[in-house]
Amino acid sequence: MSTWLTDSNGNRCSVEYFGSTEAAQAALASLKDCRNCTNCSRCSGCSGCSGCSGCSGCSDCSGCSGCSGCSGCFDKTGDAPVAPAVPTIENIDATVLAACSAPNALDMRDWHACNTTHCRAGWVVHLAGKAGYALERFHNTALAAQLIYRESGAPINPARFYDSNADAMADMRKRAEVEA
Repeated sequence: MSTWLTDSNGNRCSVEYFGSTEAAQAALASLKDCRNCTNCSRCSGCSGCSGCSGCSGCSDCSGCSGCSGCSGCFDKTGDAPVAPAVPTIENIDATVLAACSAPNALDMRDWHACNTTHCRAGWVVHLAGKAGYALERFHNTALAAQLIYRESGAPINPARFYDSNADAMADMRKRAEVEA
């Protein structure tokens, strides 16, 4: 069961979703001109939005309804947002293998379990830093990681992001040997 905080515009944020009452209240307070949205944060200048959920950082949206997981939504001009530049990682296969080889660093069941534990795609995004996380927010973790691999000169089949821990490590070792 969730504990909900609600504002006068019918927006609501779950304490469990944001991790604390303070964080949920801050997210709720960060909404400007939104109505009936759930678990959104930092959205502003939107008009006619309703029933959105999980949006973050949207601005100047118009006529939204039932949005989910938005980031950088369409603006009032109707133009689509521009995707962030794709970062690169030098020696990507060796770099990812090194990160994943640390004790308890790889967990293929979760994109980002914590700051020191990620799946393979999560590590790629994490190692690419702020630019990697911006790309992840725009697309999703798997596509962001696939694009980063491609731009780093080492295209990868995204099905590899759903391997078991053992299969992922074996593939990473094989790719790192080829890269060397």
